[in-house]
Amino acid sequence: MTALDLLLPHEDLGDSWRAARPRPAGRHLDTAACSRQSNRVLEAVAHHARHEAELGGYVAEATAGDLLQQGRSVIGGLAGMAAADVVFVESAQAALAALLAAWRLPAGSRVARVPGEYAPNAAMLRDAGLEAVPMTVDGDGRVDVEALGRLLAADPPRFVHLTHVASHRGVVQPAAEVAALCREHGVPLVLDAAQSLGHVDVDLGADVVYSTSRKWLAGPRGVGVLCVRPAVTAELRPVLPAPADLPPLRALESGEAHVAGRVGLVLAVGEHLAAGPDRVRTRLAALGRVSREVLDGAAGWRVVEPLDEPTATTTLRPPDGVDVVTTRARLLTEHGIVTTAALTERSPEEMTAPVLRVSPHLDATADDLAALAAAL
Repeated sequence: MTALDLLLPHEDLGDSWRAARPRPAGRHLDTAACSRQSNRVLEAVAHHARHEAELGGYVAEATAGDLLQQGRSVIGGLAGMAAADVVFVESAQAALAALLAAWRLPAGSRVARVPGEYAPNAAMLRDAGLEAVPMTVDGDGRVDVEALGRLLAADPPRFVHLTHVASHRGVVQPAAEVAALCREHGVPLVLDAAQSLGHVDVDLGADVVYSTSRKWLAGPRGVGVLCVRPAVTAELRPVLPAPADLPPLRALESGEAHVAGRVGLVLAVGEHLAAGPDRVRTRLAALGRVSREVLDGAAGWRVVEPLDEPTATTTLRPPDGVDVVTTRARLLTEHGIVTTAALTERSPEEMTAPVLRVSPHLDATADDLAALAAAL
């Protein structure tokens, strides 16, 4: 065991997470793109798919109804909401699309967002006819809370949209402080938790939380969640209302869906709770710190995030003349190391050059990170 291994707490989580999954073909350091599902989740998805073939799709869905409702309750709990406030959709982007389509805000309504907004989110807000109001940020892209307070007091927008952890940078936004300010001024907060649910705490008081299954919760692809508090739900006007015996927000839950994937997500969330969300967050933050210590300066690559940023996501700026896309491909083909080349298209208002994104999950070791540093 090295000195760096001693910096990684809750090694039992790493051991159990590793043992619960198929053996990886290489070193998987790409959770922010797509995590690895457990054997139990994979089996649950396959089991439900077989039930659809044996019983019929809608009969099989009915048999899973209690499990899915339990999942809505547990997911709602992670976001500080109730089961009635949660619906399943296909992805984080599908969640935002469903919200905006049903909210029907007048064209020209003002929405505060960070300049480093995820490009697809910015495009969807723009396509809905909403006017972006850039929030003041610091050099790490983090919201200036005092400046936001002045904005909300002087000229409040219709809502604030905040991506909790960006796709291109492992920096946590001060969402709890933003939520408190929004409550004080009566402005809804919409939180994109695609990179934060299962990674950092999202029970922070936001009015809307949306996320995906495939990243830090390690559920199946093709599943997402949308959580909306009743005050905002009351403003929504979906094309078709929910059946009278269901909560109003269920009007936004797609009926033609990958139900097997939803079942898998519920199982994955159960595994997350069994591991202990606080313990998971502690180990992931430690993995991020070790990653930055090991990788900063390796072959001239420089870490973007502050050393103590409480995420497992680290992004690296390349040395002069080194291409990020080529490096990502070389790491995969020559070393079996899975990472992401994050290009400027992800956040064109903030990114000036591509970065290499590294995002280990609980099973990663200091040896994995040292191997990446050597391969760079």
